[in-house]
Amino acid sequence: MTWAVLRPAATVGVLLLVYYRLPMDQPEDAYSVLRLVAALLLVGVVFWWQVRTIGRSALPGWQGAQALALVIPLYLLVFAQACFLMERHQPGSFTVPLDRTDALYFVVTVFATVGFGDITPVSSAARVLLTVQMVLNLLVVGVALKVILAAVRRRSG
Repeated sequence: MTWAVLRPAATVGVLLLVYYRLPMDQPEDAYSVLRLVAALLLVGVVFWWQVRTIGRSALPGWQGAQALALVIPLYLLVFAQACFLMERHQPGSFTVPLDRTDALYFVVTVFATVGFGDITPVSSAARVLLTVQMVLNLLVVGVALKVILAAVRRRSG
């Protein structure tokens, strides 16, 4: 039981550590969009792998919680990195300069549909990036939760 609670927390902690320690000095080039697409595909592969793991787990409910603790933060960190890099390579893309924490904060407020209005995309590229995130947010919240819950129910039942 303790491991079932600590494991998701540790997963989020490790993901945050990687996000803050990951070197983000790659140049902005034609491959920037491809890197974002590749990172999102990685999130999809991790999601698929987690659903399969739930299907083999002796404790599918706990494994489902672990899956959510891995997939959702990973997804958000991909967009936080994209926002951070966009602001770094195209200053003025947002209403305020973004450091890593600001980028993560902004992406989470968009995901949570809170939108305080303190940070907004200004450039067309930033607006496109955030539009993609908002559309994918609907899929992550709707489809991902449904698939993970269905896998837990199928394994439990």
